[in-house]
Amino acid sequence: MLVVGCGGGFDVYAGIPIATRLLASGKTVVLANLSFAALPRSGAEKVLPSIWRIDRQCRDLPYFPEKWVSEWLARRDLALPIYAFERSGPRELSAGYRQIISEHEVDLVLLIDGGTDSVIFGDEPGLGTVVEDAVSVVAASAATEKFIMLASIGFGIDHFHGISHHSFLQNTAHLIRDGGFLGTFSLTANTDEANDLMDLVEHANRRQPAHRSIVMNSIVSAMRGEFGDYHATDRTSGSELFINPLMAQYWFYSAHHLVRRMAYATELLEAQSWEEAQAIIERTSQAMTRRPRLPIPL
Repeated sequence: MLVVGCGGGFDVYAGIPIATRLLASGKTVVLANLSFAALPRSGAEKVLPSIWRIDRQCRDLPYFPEKWVSEWLARRDLALPIYAFERSGPRELSAGYRQIISEHEVDLVLLIDGGTDSVIFGDEPGLGTVVEDAVSVVAASAATEKFIMLASIGFGIDHFHGISHHSFLQNTAHLIRDGGFLGTFSLTANTDEANDLMDLVEHANRRQPAHRSIVMNSIVSAMRGEFGDYHATDRTSGSELFINPLMAQYWFYSAHHLVRRMAYATELLEAQSWEEAQAIIERTSQAMTRRPRLPIPL
């Protein structure tokens, strides 16, 4: 199994409960994450033009979520390969996926998104931080014909980034009709998997106190039973949050089905750089008739 944080930052953390469960069942797991860290300054081994292999011996950086994962795993005597992907064009990133899938004989790729802005077609009223997720999903889907899953966790978090959760549920309904929705399950407090995530997030908070993850701390808050406008980090001060039990629920999709629904997917795969990919998404979405922003009528 290749478990990949597809949206950057701390997304790989949301894959750790699944990864540790797989390890306990005897599976082999490789971790990867789209990274926002200054990887060339990390001292990590560069294995491909835009991919580094991370371990706890890497230099400390002010922002380095991948290293904090490696430290946490070492405390558990788990020596998992961890790759960090630098932001690059989809074609280059896809080549990196192919190399890792081949080298580790990967049978299944699981992309993890902390939030719901990966499940976007292009005509929504707000796209959030869609570029990272879209590039990762398109690149991974082009890298292999093997089954690729996308898991989204953190329903409600992306309200902070302007995402319409009405549109997210509507997109999920479309994917149900397409056969691309695979189901849900929740992280439940006091299970081994939930405890692993809480412990990992607390470790990262200690290592990086000035830049606590908004997404991961919101998910952990929901797992602990917090509700409504609760702030676990002062990075969200001045905004209104909606911490709720659905934040701890994983939503699973077929990545190939999602790509077929993305208005910009075909053109995006030809992008040579991150900047070109961003321009394609912006141009395509602006040319579309955008759905109105609607509340969830509950």
